[in-house]
Amino acid sequence: MTDKHILHMVTPLRHMSPFDVNMALDAGFDAVLPYTQVALNEISGLVQDAIFSRPPKSGTATGMFIAGKDATLALDMVKAAREALVPPFELSIFADPAGSFTTAAAMVACVESELRSKKNTALKGLRIAVFGATGVVGFSAAVIAALEGAEVTLVGYDGAARVERSASEINRRFGVTVSAADGSTSAKTDDLLSDKQAVFCAARAGVRVLSNQQLAGAPHLLVAADVNAVPPSGLEGLDMAARGVAITPSGALGIGPLAIGNIKYQSEFGLFRKMIGAQKPVCLDFRDAFALARELNG
Repeated sequence: MTDKHILHMVTPLRHMSPFDVNMALDAGFDAVLPYTQVALNEISGLVQDAIFSRPPKSGTATGMFIAGKDATLALDMVKAAREALVPPFELSIFADPAGSFTTAAAMVACVESELRSKKNTALKGLRIAVFGATGVVGFSAAVIAALEGAEVTLVGYDGAARVERSASEINRRFGVTVSAADGSTSAKTDDLLSDKQAVFCAARAGVRVLSNQQLAGAPHLLVAADVNAVPPSGLEGLDMAARGVAITPSGALGIGPLAIGNIKYQSEFGLFRKMIGAQKPVCLDFRDAFALARELNG
């Protein structure tokens, strides 16, 4: 008899995201079991309960999905889950807290694709300003871009203190060099944008981050991407479905949340399918999400 594909979904929050539950079931899991308010020190016990209840050959049919709204905690949970495995008793692991890894991967991959095809420019060396950088999507996008060699600056709408802590955590954890900047006033933001080539907008829903005037006043801007689908848009004048459409007089390209969301959806669905189809247990995080999003972008 074929093993049933069982996915154990854990989150430190009070509720598991219905989005992720639906995605996992639509991708083909036979059963999805949510575990809420899970602490980091409880991961090991859950993993070992899952692996020891089935024979080793069922490792590829057993999975753990790690959710929540904290990228670093999710990665710590992945580490704890991996350390709890007792080969040959194993399972597959996939982390995507608040959909941030797949959303960030989709945003960076879309930006890379548009730059490559229309501006003959790569991510390496690209000067990027990340707005909403203390949120999970902005944090994750900054990490992905920095690992690809971009020069990333995290921008704080309420000053530099919080983004400095985020930058320090990224640099310590991933061995890259990300900087922080104060974007608490229009003048400071304008000055910051004076040498930036790309804008990643991942601020909270319904918040206008940059105006048309600010975007047009950025002399080196090549591309700007926004993941906010709740009006008003994070970037003024950007259509939600825009994909590589000029949004400034100088021809900077805009990428809207629906274009990014399409790749995000396919990436999360695709990684769930990868878990189901794996010949041996896999461990998936933002790196795998970015690799798939790149593939989806051609």
